[in-house]
This record gives sequence, structure tokens and C-alpha cells, in this order.
Amino acid sequence: MDSVLARAKFCTLPLDIAKVRLQLQKKAVTVDAVGIPKYRGLLGTIATIAREEGLPALWKGIIPGLQRQCIYGGLRISLYGPVKTYLVGGEFIGDIPLYHKILAAFLTGAIAILVANPTDLVKVRLQAEGKLPAGVPRRYSGALDAYTTIVKQEGLGALWTGLGPNVARNAIINAAELASYDQVKQMILKIPGFMDNVLTHLLAGLGAGFFAVCIGSPVDVVKSRMMGDSTYKNTLDCFIKTLKSEGFLAFYKGFFPNFGRLGAWNVIMFLTFERAKNFFGGEA
Repeated sequence: MDSVLARAKFCTLPLDIAKVRLQLQKKAVTVDAVGIPKYRGLLGTIATIAREEGLPALWKGIIPGLQRQCIYGGLRISLYGPVKTYLVGGEFIGDIPLYHKILAAFLTGAIAILVANPTDLVKVRLQAEGKLPAGVPRRYSGALDAYTTIVKQEGLGALWTGLGPNVARNAIINAAELASYDQVKQMILKIPGFMDNVLTHLLAGLGAGFFAVCIGSPVDVVKSRMMGDSTYKNTLDCFIKTLKSEGFLAFYKGFFPNFGRLGAWNVIMFLTFERAKNFFGGEA
């Protein structure tokens, strides 16, 4: 499963980079005095990064990104089934209630990101580094240097910067993904003609990705800004300043690259998960 998570992360990382750059972009960030945003839309952002920084820049943060998926992705998926069973009891028979699915996914998402937060922080820091002016040194030469530099300059606790919105974001998104996948799949299977096959898994995976982005985008923006910009005092300060200066829609910056990333990610993950579940004879 971890190798699948790694491949999915590699394929979707350019969308993640575009999402982070759009989320970190404030109204004041423009290409000229006219006030045109530097990054505009999914394709425009990817094209700008590739043109100004080179194609490899679209895979910035790949090492901590892979580390994050192996830790966070592995924990949240492997814990979901046992926690769900624990909540309803081992003797329970029938369809598990939706609220139990949501609670199980919420808890496993929170637990997983508590462990994986340092990898997320380093990934965002590396992705936030755009093309710097000539003569300005980069803060980090790579993932390992970023870990050590952050600990030396900011202390060990700095690796858990943005933990509050990150826990909220990943618990919410995990609940939206896993619980909605379970529920959408269950609803689809009740429609005449649909079976427990690839088409059902694909549709349920896309639905899970859409729900996750709609629900999780606001906390995702706050998380990215807190990790990429040290000027915010806390989660509430970041939320209020963003709302006052840019309006409510700022919390949905990077929506389309985020949906493209999570939609593709969920399809790959759940299709693979279903194959693995069938192979080992397990139950979601």
C-alpha cells in the first residue's frame, strides 16, 4: 500500500505545488504595478512555475511529500477499519451508521497527522520557495537540511508549527474522504445495475475527493499560510487577517488544483485499496 501511496503522491505533486502557491498568494503579490496576480488558475500556475523555475520545481518537496504519505497515509488507512469496528462493537452486523464512519475517520486522520506533521511542514516550506532574486540564498538546500535548519533555528517544537489547523484539516478531510467513500459506495450499490466493481470504486473515489475539498479547503488554506508564513500569531489570527484582507473566497484559493489532486489521489488510492482488500480477503 505504501508503494501505491508513493506513486500517487509523485503523480499529483505538481497539483499540490500549484495549490500551495495559490493559497500562499495574497492580493499584494503581483507581477507588476498594474496588480495582475503572479499565479492565475491551475494551468497558469503550473506554467509559470515551469517557465520561471524549470520543470523540476514542480516536484519540490517530493522527499518530505513521500515521507508524509507513507506515515500519514499508512496510519489513517490501516487504523480506519479497526477503529470503526471498535466504535460499533465486534459483534455488530449490518451497515455501519454514517456517524460512526465519520467519527472513526476523524479520529484516525487526527492521530496520523500528529505523527506526520514535521514532514508536512518541510514539504510546504520547500514548496513555498519560489524563484528567488539573484544573490538571495535559499533557506534550505533540501529536505534533510530543512529538518535540521528548522530545529537549529526555531527549536524542535517548530516542526509542529501549524499543528492545530493541520489536525483540523486532515481530520476533516479524512472524515470526508473515507466516510463519504463508504457512504457513496453503499448508495451506488443500491442502484439497479451497479456492482462492487471498478466503475463503482471510481465514482465513489471522485465523490470522496469532491466532498473533501469542499469541506476542507478553508482549513487547508490556513494551514498552508501558517506553515509557509511565520507572520501569523496563531490559527485565529491567520483566519481573521485572511478574511479581512481578501474576503471569504480566499479560503477556496487553489480549489481546482486541490480537487484535481485529491480526486486523482482518491481514485488511485481507493481502486488500489479495493484490490488489496479483495486479495487479502479483508473488509473496509
